Amino acid sequence: MTSDLAARTLRAGSSLLALALAANLSGCAAGPDYVRPASEMPARWSSDSTWKVARPEDAAVRDGWWKVFGDARLDALEDEAIARNPGLALVAERLAQARAQATIAASTLFPGVTAGAGAARDRISANRPVAIYGFRNSAVVQNDFTAGFSVHYELDLFGAQRRQLEAARAGVGQAGALLANARLVMTAELAADYFTLRALDTEIDVVERNIAAQRRALEFVTSRHDMGVASGLDLAQQKSQLDTTVTQVDLLRVQRDQFEHAIASLVGEPAPTFRLATAAGLAAPPAIPAGVPSDLLQRRPDIAAAERAMAAANAQIGVAKAAWFPSVSLAAAGGDESNVLSTLFKTGSGVWSLGASASEILFDAGRRGAAVDFARSGYRAAVDDYRTTVLRAMQEVEDGMTGLASLERAAAEADASVASAQRVVDLANDRYNGGLATYLDVITAQQALLANQRLSAQINGQRMLSAVFLVKALGGGWVVTHS
Repeated sequence: MTSDLAARTLRAGSSLLALALAANLSGCAAGPDYVRPASEMPARWSSDSTWKVARPEDAAVRDGWWKVFGDARLDALEDEAIARNPGLALVAERLAQARAQATIAASTLFPGVTAGAGAARDRISANRPVAIYGFRNSAVVQNDFTAGFSVHYELDLFGAQRRQLEAARAGVGQAGALLANARLVMTAELAADYFTLRALDTEIDVVERNIAAQRRALEFVTSRHDMGVASGLDLAQQKSQLDTTVTQVDLLRVQRDQFEHAIASLVGEPAPTFRLATAAGLAAPPAIPAGVPSDLLQRRPDIAAAERAMAAANAQIGVAKAAWFPSVSLAAAGGDESNVLSTLFKTGSGVWSLGASASEILFDAGRRGAAVDFARSGYRAAVDDYRTTVLRAMQEVEDGMTGLASLERAAAEADASVASAQRVVDLANDRYNGGLATYLDVITAQQALLANQRLSAQINGQRMLSAVFLVKALGGGWVVTHS
């Protein structure tokens, strides 16, 4: 009996499905097809590297780019941040929502099938209006049992649902690119904070070594003062220099604490319980292979996100334009109905219906026209955002390349100045011990040495930061090809 019900339902809906399929195959999608707009691109970088038009490459692997710096502690922190950072988890949920939205949009292209069953007991009034004059109504109490299926389908003759699906799929691509960009931004921020902290560790180590040297100098001046060789002014000057240097290291520790707290937040740990052991010294930043900009700018996830946003905005124009056309729906239903449950699925209880409906808005006070204008403006805004993103990407890469080159020269000059300042300190001490100079010359030389050593540590830290930001500007890592 159940097979008879299914057969009747399939027969009742077969015409509907055949008509729907034919309509969809012959239908057209309203609105313009998406074409990526052209962008003016320079032929090369100022550093004579070649350049290619930026194209999103969402499948490119960007995780692990920080390993090129060769720091095991940074590697562990990055892995922890990817697993526990709540901001990154939030963006991942946005991607899950976009995928669900695409599934919802795709479902509108298929018929909706509903199964139902019901049971009711009714009393019909004896005083109801008569259907035949001269015929006397009577009260009737009866059962009504029903079971069946229904099929409903809205034809996509003008492509509204297809454009909506196109927009939803572009939204998935955009959400995926935004997740990749969020990972890139977060991991780059963590690396920048980490190397800034390490630069502060180095600077603190420099100041603490100077404190130790100045304390030895204070002991030396104190002994000379006790013997009547050094003046009280010499002793006071050295004591003042030591106090000033101690103050500097306290201020540097405050800055270090702040970056340690920032790292704790990025890795998803409470700042009060997070500690990062000190480690002075910074390695040289990794060498970036020649030709990277032309190969890797296309891998920037923010460009991919902006490009997918354009595609979604273009599809919304078609959705808005489709509202000008009629809406056509088909419906079919089949099943059984009986006033006695035992005869519900027997011959003679079958019921079915098949129908179509169409509707068209005749007046909407300009609503549909305004919706099309809104969608077109949204697309133009997405194009402007894409071009702005490309320009910003070129700026960031160019800044990174020129900045690294300048900092490399500055680091060499800073190392030379440290060596020169150390020679000045040695000469000043020799001249003071020989009675050829005042202790003020020694103090001045100590101050210059400390300043140059701190500047060298700061420049090395800036080199690491610039390398991190350049890798970020290039989309997060690269693959070295050997010719």
